[in-house]
Amino acid sequence: MPLQQGSARTRQRTVLLVGIVVLLAALVLAVVLASLLTHGKHEVSPQMLKWKDRGTTKNLQEVVLGRCYNYITAQHPELGDKDCLKIWESLKEAFIYKNPCNITSEDYQPLMELASHPIPCNKSLFWSKTGDLVHRYTKSNQNFLTLEDTLLGYMADRVSWCGDPSAPGINYESCPKRSECESNPGSVFWKMASKMFAEAACGVVQVMLNGSVEAGAFRSSSIFGSIEVFNLNPDKVSEVRIWLMQDIGGPQSESCSGHSIKRLISILEERNFKITCEDNYRPVQLLQCVHNPDHTDCRLCTNST
Repeated sequence: MPLQQGSARTRQRTVLLVGIVVLLAALVLAVVLASLLTHGKHEVSPQMLKWKDRGTTKNLQEVVLGRCYNYITAQHPELGDKDCLKIWESLKEAFIYKNPCNITSEDYQPLMELASHPIPCNKSLFWSKTGDLVHRYTKSNQNFLTLEDTLLGYMADRVSWCGDPSAPGINYESCPKRSECESNPGSVFWKMASKMFAEAACGVVQVMLNGSVEAGAFRSSSIFGSIEVFNLNPDKVSEVRIWLMQDIGGPQSESCSGHSIKRLISILEERNFKITCEDNYRPVQLLQCVHNPDHTDCRLCTNST
């Protein structure tokens, strides 16, 4: 009888110990899972979801490298000595793991030096509010280059990027707009690239503006109005030709005698530039007419013979 009681007590102790072990294991598992979940949450900075602009372009590295190699091999083989891998690394280093509102010009300086190349005289074409039209024109007429036709602009056109101090260092969800913070990766990049493009211009330069914009064709807040126009070098640029384009059949908000164009001309004259302005520069207007050939604005012949 005592043997049976001892055996029962042993079984009870064993069951109790097993229960305690199971309970402890469950507690440990719960703590580990909680830790992993909390750790995962900490990996994503609260900043990662708050910005209003689109996030970093997916496969950014492949996009930039592909464009770089295409530019220096297929389009401009004379630039074949450019190192696309170094160019990509310098772009990445400019923003990865950094607060996307604290980007400086120093961050991009190595990239600007690696990717810069000479711009032939008389070819520089600036623009504001005419993005689609001006790039259709440079695709059809190789005599002109916009910023987006240079290596820097070609690689960065229509893509976005920004970093975050937390892993993985790149924010693919959202990036800050210029209105949220001025020193964001995109704004700083395009300001620097635009400044460099303007400084490189020589000979006759062209600017294509939109005469159908109600607020005025020339805006002091635009990249052209705030950066490019003030970085043209009067000692290198012999003339500035303004092409004021109006939409085919669209509103004719401003002509070359308009208030904002007069303001632009005044700024250029103060800097000792020779200026001409032409309403609806015919070669560009003909390109507009490809999409609307029957409109009266697109008549090839006029009665002024």
